[in-house]
Amino acid sequence: MPLVTVVAVVRDEEPYLEAMVRSILEQDYPHPLHMVLAVGPSRDRTHEIADKLAAETGRVTVVDNPTGSKPLGLNAGLERMPEGHSIFVRVDGHTVAEPTYVRRAVEALQVAGADGVGGRMMPVGDVPVQKAVARAMSHPAGLGSASFHTGGSAGPAETVYLGTFRREALERVGGYSPVYVRAQDWELCLRLRNSGSLLWFDPSLVVEYKPRRTLGAVATQFWRTGMWRREVVRRNPGTANLRYLAPPTAVVILSVSVLLAVVGLVAGWVPVTLLGLTPPATYLLGVLAASAHAATRRPRLDLPSALALPATLMTMHMAWGAGFLRGLTERVRVDDGL
Repeated sequence: MPLVTVVAVVRDEEPYLEAMVRSILEQDYPHPLHMVLAVGPSRDRTHEIADKLAAETGRVTVVDNPTGSKPLGLNAGLERMPEGHSIFVRVDGHTVAEPTYVRRAVEALQVAGADGVGGRMMPVGDVPVQKAVARAMSHPAGLGSASFHTGGSAGPAETVYLGTFRREALERVGGYSPVYVRAQDWELCLRLRNSGSLLWFDPSLVVEYKPRRTLGAVATQFWRTGMWRREVVRRNPGTANLRYLAPPTAVVILSVSVLLAVVGLVAGWVPVTLLGLTPPATYLLGVLAASAHAATRRPRLDLPSALALPATLMTMHMAWGAGFLRGLTERVRVDDGL
């Protein structure tokens, strides 16, 4: 089995960092794993915890990532892979990998003859809103039907979640693009595929992910993700598809409809009011139906989490769509480390 380096870009990860690192260092891989933590400017004890783990384990390298940029941090990890390490495994600060994850990921890479392999993101929540977000993220009504969200059969993939890659393949395409502070995985996978690399999805590879705990945090996350997705589409117009365009289209239709309903109500035009109310009512019914379907999937959501699910789905849709329509702002570029 080849030697492996695991890389994570972390920032403000105090509640999750140690559990993530322990889950990597305790893998059942036949060789000791090396880990690189690229630590961005944090408002909590993230850097202190990272330094402590490096001192305690002797298998963790801590590097400063002063801008907090994920692609720059990932490239720093790629550059600091020890000599002879040929496999690059990416994880995030919010993830916890099961003990066999790295070994099975490398085996899948070898069996498929691929340059990159990834599995499923398994969102897990502890409080009602977080549980609702977790369920929404693994349902087609939440983040679409991408296999790493909803599952499916093993086979070739357009992109992979996090990803286990051959070092030579990453170096061949120049690593992660610093332009894409978000959606950098998707853009990297696009360049890999264009260079002739095979990417592989393996549903048996599961990584636990802790979503945001409040609707406000979810709104901010999806607002910024929508902004960056607009940037991806602007630079790569051929990548626009229904999944990306549906949220901004819904925001436009619902905004116009509400305005039409208000005008009709003020002017006393009942048909106009009813026409304006039809799209919002249809959307609300769709969200309620999707929420009911998602909440009753096994394992069933508890009542508080199920009740939070409609608001969660609407927050994700509207924030993502509005961010896409707004496009990148200079403030977001700076905050995200570009």
